Amino acid sequence: MKMLTTQIAGLLQRIASNHEDEIEDTARLLAQAVVGDGRVVLVGTNELNGIVINAIEGAESFTNATRFSRDLELGTMDRVWLFTRSSADIEALEIARDLAKKNVAFAVVASEKPTEENELSELADIYISTGISKGLLPNDEGGRVVEPHLLASLFVYEAVKLSFDEMLMDL
Repeated sequence: MKMLTTQIAGLLQRIASNHEDEIEDTARLLAQAVVGDGRVVLVGTNELNGIVINAIEGAESFTNATRFSRDLELGTMDRVWLFTRSSADIEALEIARDLAKKNVAFAVVASEKPTEENELSELADIYISTGISKGLLPNDEGGRVVEPHLLASLFVYEAVKLSFDEMLMDL
């Protein structure tokens, strides 16, 4: 338990220190939707749909948030926030390509670092990497376990939401 706590604390600290600017930029991008009478459209692939549920149905819902669907008509003032475990996720890439083609601004949270080979990071207006490339803890078979993609992405969500809410209060 102590090792797990230490590893998760380190992971969250790395995300906070390495992505402070991107967290602020994401909040600013999403605030543009609210100021411009748009919506914050959230999409989470696989288990990261938990963030969408939290944002819409949670105790502290995200202002002007709506759930993404393929038939949702997006306006020029709408902003999309995409959460995916992997930048190679086919569904996430299809959505990102479509958003880029329609010139809809969007931010992404995924595990891989942004590189020229990472198409999702290249398509996104803002890209935040959780940095999870393997499990946090060694197991008895020589592998690694505990890949907290949802936990790390939820941390990014909460950090952005804090900044976003502050921005809206200043209006």
